[in-house]
Formats: sequence, C-alpha cells, structure tokens
Amino acid sequence: MYDWLGFKTGFPLWISWQLNKDLKVDVEQTFEGFADTRKELLMSWASSQWLLIERLGQRIQEHMPLSVEQELSPEWLGRMTDLMRMTYSRATDVTELFLMDEAGTVLASTFTSHIGAHYSKDSPLAQGLQYLSAESKQHCLFGPYSDPMTLTIGPRSSSFHDAMTLTFMYSIHVQNKAVATLCGRIPNDVIGDLIQRESGHIYPDSGDNYVFMAKPGLERGIKPGTALSRSRFEDRTFTHGENLKDGVTTKWGTVSVREHTELELLFTDPATGELHPGVAKTIANGSNLDVAFPGYSDYRHIPVIGKGVTFQLPHCPDQWGMMCEGDLEEVYRLRSLGWRQRRLSLLQVWLPAIVIAVFAGMAGDHLSAWQLGGAAGLLALLTGLVGIGPFKRKEDTRLVRHIRSLTRFIRMNAEGKGDLTQRLPLQHFDNDELKDIAKWMNNMMDSLEGIMLQVKLATADVSASQVAMADSAANTVSSTGEVNRRITDMIGSIRLQLQDIETAKEAADAMRQTLLGLEEQAAAQIGVAQSEVDRIGEKMNQISLKVGETNATVHSFMETVQQIQAVLGVIQQISAQTNLLALNASIEAARVGEQGKGFAVVANEIRKLANSTKESTEEVHAITQNIYAGAKRAFSSMEEGTKVVEEGSQLIAAAMNTLAEAGSADKRKTEAVNEVVGLLENIALVSRENREVSADVEGKVTELTAEMDNVQQTSQSVEAVTRQLQLLIGQFRLTKNRLR
Repeated sequence: MYDWLGFKTGFPLWISWQLNKDLKVDVEQTFEGFADTRKELLMSWASSQWLLIERLGQRIQEHMPLSVEQELSPEWLGRMTDLMRMTYSRATDVTELFLMDEAGTVLASTFTSHIGAHYSKDSPLAQGLQYLSAESKQHCLFGPYSDPMTLTIGPRSSSFHDAMTLTFMYSIHVQNKAVATLCGRIPNDVIGDLIQRESGHIYPDSGDNYVFMAKPGLERGIKPGTALSRSRFEDRTFTHGENLKDGVTTKWGTVSVREHTELELLFTDPATGELHPGVAKTIANGSNLDVAFPGYSDYRHIPVIGKGVTFQLPHCPDQWGMMCEGDLEEVYRLRSLGWRQRRLSLLQVWLPAIVIAVFAGMAGDHLSAWQLGGAAGLLALLTGLVGIGPFKRKEDTRLVRHIRSLTRFIRMNAEGKGDLTQRLPLQHFDNDELKDIAKWMNNMMDSLEGIMLQVKLATADVSASQVAMADSAANTVSSTGEVNRRITDMIGSIRLQLQDIETAKEAADAMRQTLLGLEEQAAAQIGVAQSEVDRIGEKMNQISLKVGETNATVHSFMETVQQIQAVLGVIQQISAQTNLLALNASIEAARVGEQGKGFAVVANEIRKLANSTKESTEEVHAITQNIYAGAKRAFSSMEEGTKVVEEGSQLIAAAMNTLAEAGSADKRKTEAVNEVVGLLENIALVSRENREVSADVEGKVTELTAEMDNVQQTSQSVEAVTRQLQLLIGQFRLTKNRLR
C-alpha cells in the first residue's frame, strides 16, 4: 500500500493523497504546463541568441578578405570589434563575443584581455571546433563546460555565477572554406535562471526544475542523467531542507557537490545506485508524467512527482532532458475550504447534540416532557449562538480577509499601473484553495514581470537602435549632400567640357573645310607649277638648240677659236654650268611642291652665267674682228638664248610665287592645328579637374557605403529585436478584435 515509503513515511502522505486525489488532473496539467512552458522558453531563448550570432557572423563574412593568406589589418580587426560590440550591447546574456582563426587564436574580442589567447587541441573548446570542421557544420551550441575565462569576465544577467559555460559557435566561410569562428560566451547559469524563476515557484518549499544529459551526441564523456544546469538545492533558494553545497544526508550517504551542480551530480536514487525513476523513464520514453501517490524517489531519496521531457536546442548535437518536480508532501498537503466547512458543519451538529444530551440526562427526571423539550431547544439555540457563532465568524472573517487581499492585489494591477515587484505573502494564507490562487497570482505576476523586463530591454534596444539608425541616417544625409554637391560640380565641369568639345568640333569642321580648300588650291597650284616647269624645260631645250647652232657657227672659225681658246674655255665652262643648272632646275621642278627656294638659286646662277657669257662675247668681239660676221650670227643666237633664259627666269619667279602661296596655306594649316591643340589642352585641364572631383566623389561614396552598412546593420538589429518582441507577445492569447 505504501510501496517503498514504508508506513511511518507513507501513511501521512497517503492521507493527504486521499484527501486531495481529486486534484490529480489539475496537478498533471500544472506540471505539463511547467514542462512545456520552460521547454518553449529555452528553445525561443536559444533561437534568439542564434539570430544575433548569425547576423553578426554574416556581417563579418561579408567583410572578410577574399584571400585567407592576407594579413588582417588592425583597421579591419577594429571594424570587426565595433560590429561585435554593437551586437554585444543587444545580447544581454552574452558576456563575450570573440573571433578565432583556424589555429584557435583569438583575433578580436569584446573582452580585450582575451585577445591573443590560444585554444589548443587539448582545450575543452577545441571539441566544438573539431565538430564544426569534421561535420562541415556552420553552427554548434557547445557546452556546458568549465572555462576559467567565464569566471574572470564575470556575470552580466545572472545573479548566480561560476565557470560553467555555453558557447554559440558560428563558422565564417570564404570561398566555401572555413577561415574563422565567431563565438558567443554565455554563462551556463543563465539556463538555471530561465527555468527556475524563484519568486514564481508554485511549490516554493520543494519545486525544482533542472536540465540533465539525455543522449550525448558530441560530449560523449558526459553520462546520461548528469546535471547540466544549476539546482535550487545548490544556491540555497528553496525553503526547507539541506543544501547540496553543504551536503544532503540520506540513509545511504551524503549527496553533495564541490563547485557546482553541472557535470558533478548524477541523478541516481541513493538506495539503488541507479538513475532515479523520473530521469530514467524520461530518457527511455522521451517524456514522463507521474503525479500519483506514492511518487518516485529522487537523488535525496524523497518522494517527488513531476513531469520530464527531452528536447534538443537549435544546433546542439546533444539531446537534453528536463525535470519539473515537486515534493509529494507539498503538492498534496492542501486542506480544502470544503474540508474546513465540513468540519465546521460537523461541529455545528455534534456540539449542540452533546450539550443537549448532557442537559437531558441531568434534568430529565426534574422536568416534564414539554419543559424538557423547550429547555433543550433553547439550549440548542444558545449553544449555536455562543459556541458556533464565533467559530463561524472567525472562519468567515478569515475567508473574507484572504479574498479581499486577493481582490486588492488584482485591483492594484488590473488598471495597468500596478507594482509588478509586489507579491502576495503566502505565509498569511491557509493551506487551501485561496493559497493556491495566491501562488498562481504570484506566478502570473512573476511571469508578467519577466516578460515586461524583457520587453523593457527590447524596447531600450529598439530605442538605441533607432538612435543609431538616426545618427547613421544623419551621417548618410550629410554624405549624400556632399556627394550631391560634388556631383553637381562634376556635372558643371562636364558641361564646360562638352562646350569645349562642341567648339573643338566646330573648329575641326572649319579646319576640315579649310584643309579641303587648301587641298584643292594646292592641287591647282601644283598643276600650274608642273605646267610652268614644263615650259621651262621647253625653253631650256631651245637654249640648248641655239647653243648648238652657236657651236656650229663657231666651228667654222676653228682657227679663230684657237686664238681665243682661253675665252672659249670660259664659254665652254659657262655652257657646262648652264647644262648643269638646267638639270638642277628640272630636279627642283620635281620638288616644287615641297620647297620653292631652289628656283631662286638657279635663276641667280643662270643670270650670273649670262653676264659672264656677255662679257666673254664682248672680249671675243674685241679680239677677233676678222670673224665679225660669224660672231654676229653667234651673238644673235646668244642674244636669242638670253631672251629665252629671261623667259625661264620669269617662269621660275611665277613658280616661286606659287610656292609662296602654298607656304601661306601651310601656315594656315599650322594655325588651325594650333587652335585644335589649344582646345585639347582645355579639355585635358577639365578632365584633370573631373578626375580630382571623381576621386573626391569616390571617397564620399565610400563613406556613404560605410554609413549605409551601419544603417543596414542597425535595421537588421531592429528586425531581430522585432522578432524577439513578437516571440514575447506570442506567448499571450489575445482577443482577436481588441484594439487596446
């Protein structure tokens, strides 16, 4: 009947069970609610942490150099530290964010003293790093494990703190290769705070919620049933009983922990040495619910009841279990209002009956039946008024006082201006349904306060994010205005450049027309020059014929010529030079399109030779009178030749004029080219100005891009906060058509 409890311990508990076993369904729902709520709380909490870590990891991955061999500059590390600090300010449970390279060296951290630390292959964290590498995973929730650095950094959101650590690990990839790992350090005691909520315990004298290993996937050195969270029996927050730090005494020895519950305590029944039934059945079945008498023995060998569930947090390789328990005695110690009313009713029945019976026995022989009946009735009335009345008034007063206390507490918070730090004093209530209501009111207020605190933190986070976004937007507006001004200047320069280009185009068109005209004029001049040169050639041929006739005439006077041999030598020299100059004139005619000065030289030399010929002829005339007639014919011939040469000189002069005009045209070409060159220099100057403006614009665009990155980061943070707020609000069931 009393199973493993025995009579001495089992009988009082059996009485409580018999009196309250009709509450079994309510108790089942209570523990089901405990387990489901806290499981969802852990899952949503882990998801929120991952959301922040992933956002930060993606930002770092976007800024990671493409070549992993490149040295990470101090500026880059500073930028990454700034990004981590921004996320750190929003992740209230994270005590450190740090970035490690492939070798396990800390590159950047929100805790400066940690930078440069190295995690070797023997360190606990290396197990998580190896899991990421071996399994080609990008996420890993690793822990709990003991890390002295966690103790050094200190707590942030948890009132209880030790070295036990959870680490959210996110692998950074570049070109499909893991190059670094982003880690978020969270004290493991945060989990204990999440599932305990001390002021909201429905069973404050015994109730304990704790996490244990159900099925190890990564940390295979941890046995199933090993504690993974802090217990209330470790940090002295329960009401009665011994403490795990001081030692819990059983008939089979003392159960204690030296440093912390996690990894030190194995939830076994000290009587058997095996996992206690609640943990064992939860691991075997995935869940377990046991709220009936006699319950099961826990690690203190005390009868407990409760609900056990298993779950797996996001990206955690291990499967965990959680027990939500309470002592059987505390859960079923309730003494109902109905029970007290029944006791009062029994008192109302039995007390008058006893008094009347005693009175009838004592006065029955002295009074008649009618007298005895009247006296008994009056005595019953007096007994009810004197005896039962005070008890009834006391009971009613107590009930009314408790109900009014509950009403006052509800009214204080119903208008939305209540003090959420207030709780109903449970010690002022009797152990009945009203105390249960007070417990649930305290639990509701504790839950509401916890949610409102998270909403307050989230609101502050949203406010900070909005301020940061406003600052980034202001910087963006400033940078955009500067870029706009620079672009306006650049557009003005481009317009000037376009005007110069249009001018250059017009000048080029005019130059093209000029060049076409010059080309046509040059072609005509070249044609004239060619015809003139041809005439020079004809005249030179005539000179040659006349000179030949002169030579024939002079041949008849060979004897005379012998007398004037010296003079004839001069004439022969003149003739030779004349032929040479004629040849040169032909050559120069061929080149008349390039230079025209050669014709002047030829003309001068011909003129000199003509003078020399005339002088020599006069000398011949003076010497030889006997050859007058022949010389006269020779002179006539020479004179005619001289005229021909003069005509050639005139033609050469005309050719010179033509070439001078061609030179003038070349000058016009040069001036047009110089004009184009000047325009091109102006264009080059404007281009240099545009390059300077473009460089300035590029710098401003870079600043604008950085500001936009900040705006993007902030907007993503606001999105994360919004999701968290939605998760918080989603815990409530609201009227669909209610607006306020």
